[in-house]
Amino acid sequence: MTTPIPATLIPGDGIGPEIVDATLAALDALGAPFAWDRQVAGLGGVQAAGDPLPQATLDSIRRTRLALKGPLETPSGGGYRSSNVRLREEFQLYANLRPARTVIPGGRFDKIDLLVVRENLEGLYIGHEHYVQIDDDPHAVAMATGINTRAGSRRILEYAFDTAIATGRKKVTLVHKANIMKALTGIFLETGEQLYAERYQGKFQLETVIVDACAMKLVLNPWQFDMLVTTNLFGDILSDLVAGLVGGLGMAPGANIGKDAAIFEAVHGSAPDIAGKGIANPVAIMLAAALMLEHVKLPDLARRLRQAIDETLNVDQVRTGDLGGKAGTAQFTQALVARIKASA
Repeated sequence: MTTPIPATLIPGDGIGPEIVDATLAALDALGAPFAWDRQVAGLGGVQAAGDPLPQATLDSIRRTRLALKGPLETPSGGGYRSSNVRLREEFQLYANLRPARTVIPGGRFDKIDLLVVRENLEGLYIGHEHYVQIDDDPHAVAMATGINTRAGSRRILEYAFDTAIATGRKKVTLVHKANIMKALTGIFLETGEQLYAERYQGKFQLETVIVDACAMKLVLNPWQFDMLVTTNLFGDILSDLVAGLVGGLGMAPGANIGKDAAIFEAVHGSAPDIAGKGIANPVAIMLAAALMLEHVKLPDLARRLRQAIDETLNVDQVRTGDLGGKAGTAQFTQALVARIKASA
C-alpha cells in the first residue's frame, strides 16, 4: 500500500472545476496516492473569504508543500493583485517549468520536445514602477526597475542544469539580451557561463543566444533547441511562443518549483465564456498532473498518464472542439480513463 501524499487542490474559477474533476478521475484511475485538501482562490476566494488568496489556502500549501491548481481569475477593481504572482512570492517558487511536446502529430511543427525553464521571481516583473509628472500630466513619464541578482540567477541556473542532467537533455541554451541590457541580463549570462565552467562542463552542451534571435530561430527551426533557460520576462514570452508550436495553451502545463513548495497548473486562463458548457479541454492540467507525479517520484504513473492522453487523442481520435474534435470534457475523460485502466 502506497503512503498517501498530502496535496492541496485548488479547483479554480471558470472552467477550472470541470477540468480539475476530469484530472482527478484520471488520477484515481491510475491509483495516484494523493490525499487532497480542497481550498479556494481567485474569484472563488473573494466570494468565500473576501480574499483571492485566503489564509486557509496558504496554510494548506504550507502544510502539504504541494498543490494542483486550476486557472484563477483576478477580480477586476478593488486593487487585487494576481493570485498567481502572490503564490510565487509567498512560497518563493523561483523556477517555472514549461514543457512543450507534440501530442497530436501532423501540425505545422512536428516532433517538438522542448523545455523552457524561466526564472520566476526577479527581473522586470518585481513591479517597481512609477510615473513622473510633467506640467499637468501626472503620467507624463513611466519608469520601471528590473532587478536580477547573482544568487537568484545561480539558483535558477543550478536547477535548470541539474534538471537537464536528470532528464537526459543534451543541450541547454541560455537566452539573454546582454548586448543591450548589459547589467540586468548580463549578470544572468555571466553567472550561467561561470557555473557551467565550474561544475557542469561536458555534461551537456551549453550555448547562448540573444532573445530576439531565439524567437526567430524557434519559428524557423525549433528542433535546434532542447532546453531554454532564461529570465522572467523573456521566459514568459518564449514559453507561450513554444506552446504555440504544439497547439497552444490548451496543451501547455506549468510547474512552479521552490525550495519549500511546488505548485502545478494549466497555463491557460479560466475561460469564463465556456464555463459550465462541458466542452473544455482538460489536457493541459492533466499534463501538469503528470509533472506533479514526477515531482513526487512516481514517474511510472506519469508515463502511463501521458501515454493514455496520447492514445485517446491519436488512436481513439477522441478530441475536444479546440483540437478539431466533437467530444465534450466528460466524453474525453471517459475515453482516457478507459485507456488508463487498459494499461494497468
